[in-house]
Amino acid sequence: MKLPKQIRNNLRFLVAETASQVSDLQACIENPETTLARRVLERSGYAYNLMLRIQQDCHRRVIKSADSGTETAALKSIESIATDLEHITGLCRESIKQLNQVQRRRCPGAGGCGDMLGRVSRGLDQVEAAIAHNDTRLALKIGRIKSRMEKTSRKLVKKYTAGLKRRKHTEDLVAGLFLIHGIEQMGNDLLSISAAIISANLGQPTNIDRYHSLRASMEQLDSGNDFSGLAAEPIAETRSGSGISGISASGQEEGDYVAIYKDGKKRKLREERRGLANWHEIYPGLAPRILSYHKHGQSASLLIEHLAGLTFEQILLHESNRLLRQAQEQLNRTQKKVWRETRADKPVAAAYMRQLSKRLEEVYAIHPEFRQDGCRICGKTVASFGDLLKQVHRLEAGVMAPFSVYIHGDFNVDNIIYDPLEKKINFIDLHRSRYMDYVQDVSVFMVSNYRLQVFDVLLRKRIMQLTHDFYRFAAAFAEKNADSGFELRLALGLARSFATSTRFILDKSLARAMFLRARYLLERVLAADLKDPAAFRVPVREIFVG
Repeated sequence: MKLPKQIRNNLRFLVAETASQVSDLQACIENPETTLARRVLERSGYAYNLMLRIQQDCHRRVIKSADSGTETAALKSIESIATDLEHITGLCRESIKQLNQVQRRRCPGAGGCGDMLGRVSRGLDQVEAAIAHNDTRLALKIGRIKSRMEKTSRKLVKKYTAGLKRRKHTEDLVAGLFLIHGIEQMGNDLLSISAAIISANLGQPTNIDRYHSLRASMEQLDSGNDFSGLAAEPIAETRSGSGISGISASGQEEGDYVAIYKDGKKRKLREERRGLANWHEIYPGLAPRILSYHKHGQSASLLIEHLAGLTFEQILLHESNRLLRQAQEQLNRTQKKVWRETRADKPVAAAYMRQLSKRLEEVYAIHPEFRQDGCRICGKTVASFGDLLKQVHRLEAGVMAPFSVYIHGDFNVDNIIYDPLEKKINFIDLHRSRYMDYVQDVSVFMVSNYRLQVFDVLLRKRIMQLTHDFYRFAAAFAEKNADSGFELRLALGLARSFATSTRFILDKSLARAMFLRARYLLERVLAADLKDPAAFRVPVREIFVG
């Protein structure tokens, strides 16, 4: 990456200072010397000031830069590298302090510690070249130092632990264990520096595991296809921490991808892979095809087919009424077909209140004002939300859907894609798909419309109209399939979605409106005659107002 002269010079000074302190520490371990140790301890301010200069300069340039892509990624990577280098100097000082606790002339296991520090020095020598030449191979080489240091560290820890059991020179051995830990952390910093250089080269944040997965996926995509110059462009981040990138070939228009790459925690990606595979078996053509799946450490990646079209959210907010009607009609047809063809005549309980209870602490973490005790107003007892939840939880034990269908599981408006040319609906983000009460998808869809932070009066009216139309469609399906408890379960599902969605909403006014709607629905359910669930009605028009 090409760095501004001032940043480049300060980075050079910081790398040199860090390497110097590591070298001095190595010399102190081999041959303890008070003067050398004091020099390391007294030079903390220089590295810290260099780090601050680099970070402040990078920050100023990010603010001024009109380029939000490659240049910004490079500057943020340099900020991260400066922090890691300064942290290594801090570890050098802590290591010197541990050496001062050693009573014997020479630190036990000095040879092994010196070997680890030698690896750190060689890694530092490669940092400038890796940055200057955008050398990903050299960056990976720097990152591999950590695993090699760990092998030496394990041997030393085993040796020191055995010595502690013999109860000889225990103070020296304890100091030695802390020393090893400090030096081993330098390997973590080198790994972080490696990841920062690779992130700058890719133009998006990544780590070593993610890089290996991305490279394997792109190599597999390129082989057997007439693609050239494949590049990854970050397009989204999920709330679970997964990254989503579009893979494009050279010469393609912006946004025209050959595949979609998702990476993140192995468990999440494994669930999504299973969800996609299940949809292809149960209802082919609705979910994107899996092109490849790779695991690397605790991370995994999924390369899936890029689906043409627009998300339902994009259509709702930015496209014509005519296109919205087309998409809505096709969505209704698709849903009816999926529900009909996947129906299993076995009662199922969604346990909406249990789902809400599991997420309530996360809601309170973002909105602590929602955590309130019960009170009395004009002689009338007003239960706390927690007490209401417990009451409805007991009541819900006898509420079941008469049949189950295969649901999306996260049926938000941004997880539904409509292709106007093919007049086709597709689903994405399917890691929560399973056989369940179809009302769960209905309630999630309705609330995902409500929580859109749009305050234009006409657009808000359009959003609410879509919500009402989808409710009427689902209610008609319920009536045709003799589902007399549809409205009662919808109230429970809506209460769950309204309350849990507030953990993603920072607008206090909107979050409060959603939480109060959840409370109102719980109160309506408690006041209902459960002997006649068919008589219950959700006040949809009153709830879904702008």
